[in-house]
Amino acid sequence: RHGMTTAEIALMLRKEKGLELDLQVVALRGWKRAMWFEETGLYWVSPSPKMRNMHEALLYPGFGLLEFTNLSVGRGTDTPFERIGAPWLDGRALAHRLMDREIPGVVFQPLLFQPKSSKFAGRICNGVAIVVTDRARFRPLRTGIEIAVLLRQLHPEDWKADRYQRLLADAATFEAVLAKKDPGQIEESWSAELESFLARRK
Repeated sequence: RHGMTTAEIALMLRKEKGLELDLQVVALRGWKRAMWFEETGLYWVSPSPKMRNMHEALLYPGFGLLEFTNLSVGRGTDTPFERIGAPWLDGRALAHRLMDREIPGVVFQPLLFQPKSSKFAGRICNGVAIVVTDRARFRPLRTGIEIAVLLRQLHPEDWKADRYQRLLADAATFEAVLAKKDPGQIEESWSAELESFLARRK
């Protein structure tokens, strides 16, 4: 998540790549970066057919990463990206371990669900519901990494993690998840690059 408008990306690329072009930006009135979408007063337009509300958009950066693995992220249900599960998953054990981690701004509830389409269509999935309790404290990517590490710990044979790298696209983080490293250490490993990007963005 780069946290930039399209115009801001264009301005940054123009400067960093030394592009000589006529770039005109029409500034938004009344907008502040800290706003949540519903504070803008704009109509919601789904950025993806299965991302139908702000809650799902908030969760997606952490849980969308899991959907190329053999895990359902709730596609084919009324709440995609608000749940994960699979027929082989122990939802109660996963929810219990996640709650023990005391991850800020979110709680996890075991549940059973049956997707009508997409992965595991018509099959009962054992899993967890992801309930955000504090959007300001919730960090979707960190939470997604917490889940990936626990999946590796609880279901090393059942969770086929090889395609996790497809959307993650970071070899070091992928190897750290496979090695079941502490999620805090994994997050720390990319902190310097993140700070560098934030400086560029500013």
